[in-house]
Amino acid sequence: MKLGYARVSTLEQSLELQHDALIREGVEKEYIFEEKVTGTKADRPKLQELLKFARKGDQIVVYKLDRLSRSTKHLIELSEELDKRGIELISIQDKIDTTTAIGKAMFRMLAVLCEMERDIISERTKAGLEAARTRGRNGGRPGVDNNKLEHAFYLYDLKKYKIKQITDRTGVSKATLYKKLKEREEIKRW
Repeated sequence: MKLGYARVSTLEQSLELQHDALIREGVEKEYIFEEKVTGTKADRPKLQELLKFARKGDQIVVYKLDRLSRSTKHLIELSEELDKRGIELISIQDKIDTTTAIGKAMFRMLAVLCEMERDIISERTKAGLEAARTRGRNGGRPGVDNNKLEHAFYLYDLKKYKIKQITDRTGVSKATLYKKLKEREEIKRW
């Protein structure tokens, strides 16, 4: 039996592309295990459910290997577990099919290359952030302008304006205003 696994990293992302590819590969809808969780998390309930459900002779089909695993080590461990249990792995985009000896070898080589690619991206990101810091740019959200915040506090304390009016006049966001008001109240209590 063909079983499918589809994963995206965030709630905003869509599983449709992977879902459609799994169906074209011969996986029936009721045998597709889907979840929206980052690949770096070890706790992936639908993957665990799939692994418990899979039996000897089954094939697990994924759109790409990086959807299945969080690291090369994890991917190889998973591959070994599936091999011991007599379960094959097929990756559509990577064109890997462990039902063949060449497919098994390609699987292991590709796993190493996938991890290397993630490491390179991570190193580039860190280098870019470091270069920005040396130029005085720290990234992240800009801090709130204290003059605007004080003006927002003043208007709030007058008790004549609604929050929407205060945020429109000062440019301080509603969330920031509430957060800073809460902090101010906590300071007053001390």
